[in-house]
Parts: sequence; structure tokens; C-alpha cells
Amino acid sequence: MQKKKSLGQHFLRSESALRKIVEAGHLSPTDVVLEVGPGEGVLTELLLAQAGKVIAVEKDDRLIPVLREKFATEIASGTLELIHADILDFDTKRSTLTANRFKVIANIPYYITGALIRKFLESDTAPSMMVLLLQKEVAKRIVAQDGRESILSISVKVYGFPKYIDTVKAGAFSPPPNVDSGIIAIENISKEFFTVSNEQTFFELLKKGFAHPRKLLSSNLGISSEILRACGIAEKARPENLSLADWKCLYGSLEPSP
Repeated sequence: MQKKKSLGQHFLRSESALRKIVEAGHLSPTDVVLEVGPGEGVLTELLLAQAGKVIAVEKDDRLIPVLREKFATEIASGTLELIHADILDFDTKRSTLTANRFKVIANIPYYITGALIRKFLESDTAPSMMVLLLQKEVAKRIVAQDGRESILSISVKVYGFPKYIDTVKAGAFSPPPNVDSGIIAIENISKEFFTVSNEQTFFELLKKGFAHPRKLLSSNLGISSEILRACGIAEKARPENLSLADWKCLYGSLEPSP
């Protein structure tokens, strides 16, 4: 089957990479897995072998009959639920998913990375963890492997703990993408430790702080050195130098009184 460029289809063929994705999910027979874009069902097969149930959401209408035929037994038994939909339009509240009672595991198209991560981390029906195969550069930016934070890495760390699992070379895919990929796991997803009074205001502060990443944080936010010192932040700090704890301290300092 010819791959659709418009859907960013790159099917993973490496057995070792597939195993690492599944292993990163720490699956048990009681787990429910939401798989995004099952494609031809190669990863789906491995997920079904370890999880109690897999809900696979596929956008490409050409693949639905292929998956129905391949997994006819699993669909009949209820261990696989196949849904024909765009994952970005998928309403988790109207599904059988329960907050923190499922895991998202997927090889996702690069172009939906940011939207998909936001959709599930910010949702009231959020998963307990996510294991994603992403563009390597983006995966490393999320975990801030070089020690430099970004608006993306902080936004993810607000809800969970990301870690880099492994690199997957471009040749492991059919057709091969132009860049290598990286497997990341976002574990212990929860809103409980994100103790700010207004999420929207916090993210507005974050966007303002990263509006000009090369500039000093004090210039971006228009704040005094006293506020920075109160949070233990250097006067010449740039946005990339701040941890999530630093941002939360700044938010607390700048939050208007009720």
C-alpha cells in the first residue's frame, strides 16, 4: 500500500525498536492502551500480546478494512477496539477511557506532535503515561537533554516526567523519513503536582518568557532583579536556564492578588 505523505506515514519495521516502545510502556494484562495510527498493525500486535485491551484510532480509511481483517478475532473478543477517526478530533470523554487508567503508546506522524501531546496532557481524561516515537530533535528537546529548557519541555514537565528511551534510525521505517526518531516516555502524568491557581495564566507567563529565547528573562517579562533574586534566579538568566520550579516561583511572585 502506497503511503500517504499528507498523513506523515512512516511505518516502523525494526523489531528491536518496536520491542523498546512496548517495554517502555511497562504493560500488564490489566492495562488499556490507546494506540494512535496503528497503520498496518505491527505495533498493535505486540500491544495486544501484553495489554488487556487496545483501542486503536486510525485516520486512513484505506487501512480500516486491512486492520479489521487482520484482527478479526481480537475485535470479536473485545480486546481490540478499532476506531476510524482523526486522533485530534477524538473525544476521550465520550469513549470508554478513564482518566489515569490508560496509556497512550504510538508511532505518531511528526506534524501532529505538539497538538497531540497538548491534547492528552491537558485533558481531564489524561493517560497515566505516554510512550511516543517522535522526531529525534523534538524528543531530545522535550527531555532537555542538553540542559537547556524550552517552552515545549516545561509544558510537558508541568504534567509528567519525560525521559529519553532510545534513538531509532531513519532506515528502520518504510518509507524512511529524512531524520532519525527518538522514543520518549512521559511517566506519572497528573495535574496534582501542578499547583498553580490558573493554568492559562501560567502558560501565558511561559509564552511571554520564551517570546525571545536569546534575550534575558528580565527583558522578556519586564520584571525587576529583586523578583528574580527572590526566586533564586540569576539576573542574567535566559528562559532556557529556568526549571519548572523557577517558573512556578515566578508565577507565584507575579500572580495578582485576589
